[in-house]
Amino acid sequence: MLTVKGSVAVITGGSGGIGRVLAEYWLKEGGKVVIADVQEAALLAAESEMKEISADVATVLCDVTSEEDNSKLAKTAIERFGAINLVAPFAGITGDGLLIKTDRETGKVVGKMSLDQFKKVIDINLTGVFLTVRECVEQMVNHDCRGLICLVSSTGSLGTAGQINYSSSKAAMSVMPKVLTAEFFRRNLADKIRCMAVAPGYVGTAMVKNMDERVIGKIIEQVPIGRLIEPEEVVSLVAELYKNEAMAGETVFIHGGLRLGSKG
Repeated sequence: MLTVKGSVAVITGGSGGIGRVLAEYWLKEGGKVVIADVQEAALLAAESEMKEISADVATVLCDVTSEEDNSKLAKTAIERFGAINLVAPFAGITGDGLLIKTDRETGKVVGKMSLDQFKKVIDINLTGVFLTVRECVEQMVNHDCRGLICLVSSTGSLGTAGQINYSSSKAAMSVMPKVLTAEFFRRNLADKIRCMAVAPGYVGTAMVKNMDERVIGKIIEQVPIGRLIEPEEVVSLVAELYKNEAMAGETVFIHGGLRLGSKG
């Protein structure tokens, strides 16, 4: 079993949402964190507030689609804290839209999802994760670090209408743990570096809670436990996956019993 105390977490999207909650949890448990975000003002504000919990915080302004930025992120963790034990590439976006839009009267196509709308989500949610993981794993191997790569999938990976870009990226996150675990196994690394993914349902982040109450109500109607998942509950699962070294190569759903219908 691993312990959080003294361990180093690298978290992208760390200035808000689940990434922010994870960073704060890690610090409270005696860990050290390197948080990365593309929004400088939000990153600096998060750093200031987290330093009230612990001084063991480093920040890196990072565009996760940049090889250079991800390399700097991984190297900063080693230079500042000497290790990387948890890699949490939590930066992500949505860009919802239908593949095609049809006119209700004629049935003819009147609009399409643009290539830019598709690629922007894929670039951040998939390519960005690949780059963050690749650069951090290189440092973990070269500095003999032990720990976990924890990806974020989603119930959207099961197929949600209007999210062909987002669902595709999150489906990729569901298979990555199997691929990486197999590769680590081939290189005799699987006993040191593990990969898992968490797949949340509807999480009560600030962004979601600021939505129209009627929209939130319709969402909750689909959730058997009758409420949104709290970010802290997702973080609790991440922490358990980190500590329990028998957990490898799988995706764990945390959605309150949600099952998507045929119309997504």
